[in-house]
Amino acid sequence: MQKAQLLSPAGNLTKLKIALSYGADAVYGGVSHFSLRNRAGKEFTLESFKEGIDYAHERGKKVYATINGFPFNSQLKLLENHIIKMAQLEPDAFIIATPGVVRLARKLAPHIPIHLSTQANVLNVLDAEVFYELGVKRIVAAREMSLSDAIEVKKHLPDLELEIFVHGSMCFAFSGRCLISALQNGRVPNRGSCANDCRFDYEYYVRNPDNGVMMRLHEEEGVGTHIFNAKDLNLASHLSEILSSGAIDALKIEGRTKSNYYAGITARTYRMAVDDFYAKRYNSLKYQEELNTLKNRGFTDGYIMHRPYERGDTQNHQTAISEGSYQVNAEVSECGRYFSCRHTIRVGESKELVMPLESKVECVDNERGRIYMQDGKYFVRFKKLELEHGEELDEIHSGNLNRVALPAPLPPFSFLREEIGG
Repeated sequence: MQKAQLLSPAGNLTKLKIALSYGADAVYGGVSHFSLRNRAGKEFTLESFKEGIDYAHERGKKVYATINGFPFNSQLKLLENHIIKMAQLEPDAFIIATPGVVRLARKLAPHIPIHLSTQANVLNVLDAEVFYELGVKRIVAAREMSLSDAIEVKKHLPDLELEIFVHGSMCFAFSGRCLISALQNGRVPNRGSCANDCRFDYEYYVRNPDNGVMMRLHEEEGVGTHIFNAKDLNLASHLSEILSSGAIDALKIEGRTKSNYYAGITARTYRMAVDDFYAKRYNSLKYQEELNTLKNRGFTDGYIMHRPYERGDTQNHQTAISEGSYQVNAEVSECGRYFSCRHTIRVGESKELVMPLESKVECVDNERGRIYMQDGKYFVRFKKLELEHGEELDEIHSGNLNRVALPAPLPPFSFLREEIGG
């Protein structure tokens, strides 16, 4: 059985490097033009995206370029130029959402494979066959597709690769088909500028048409007013069933606009889960403990294992976001010699070290601090906080942008964290 590919979001060059360092086989991202994440796309220029592609290729990894917006007629010439420019960067595939753009890309850049975006909402064999005949190599299935339907598509089209989302934010509508953001903010979801209006806290009112009186309705205790707010997808406990099916070629993590810590922890955890499955040592509890350290809206296993109409636990009516079980205190630099503060660190406090799998760490005890192992985990305790330019502090806060020297070099892009309430 060929090992499924693990695909992570790359919202900028740093997140690209983090995701690959933490175990992703490939990443996806793009510049702002015609990409469905304008906010993340603005983090990349053509030059920095090319740098990311080269970085990935040097490590035997892949980069897929997102060109999955829905263009207007007035933009078609711009789109042609964009496809040509992106093809020159030599990504490993284009992710595209519409049949017209698929055909255009095949004409302008026939050497670049095409992956069909989840925005195309492919749910069945008929639609999959149409796009396969157009030259699509891989389909990113609609989040509403069931595993049994994915198996049927694979039986019918064995050469067509299938990719599914396994983690990240969920749309309360068919992906990208919601217009609430467009109506309320003029920001169109399927053109990359969704304002996430489904996460807002709404109030209910009734109006009497006879006298114009407006009255606010009070919600039932514990129900709340986040009426559109979907929980986050989390399939780490179902990877064994998914991978055993033989139908799924790639597992995709959502979240180009999420944090560096999210990019690292999701890649690391799903890397562990995939490798454990093939090594026959799968342990879902271990993966959930790590994923619970992330900020989330509560977790759901979505629709791959159950039909949408069978689900009653996919919404979070309480809050649009909640803290995870851990607080990130610091991010280690790419050179490994310094950290940048993300939350208060004081002299004498110990912070847990989280790093890419298979990393090597030397335990030390010197004038700057101590790096040590306890109960199978690594920790760092600072005896002094020495800034890069030499100043010493007793404590440092997230607003201080100066880098701080570590007691000894650590793996690039490692994180220091502490348990909330621990």
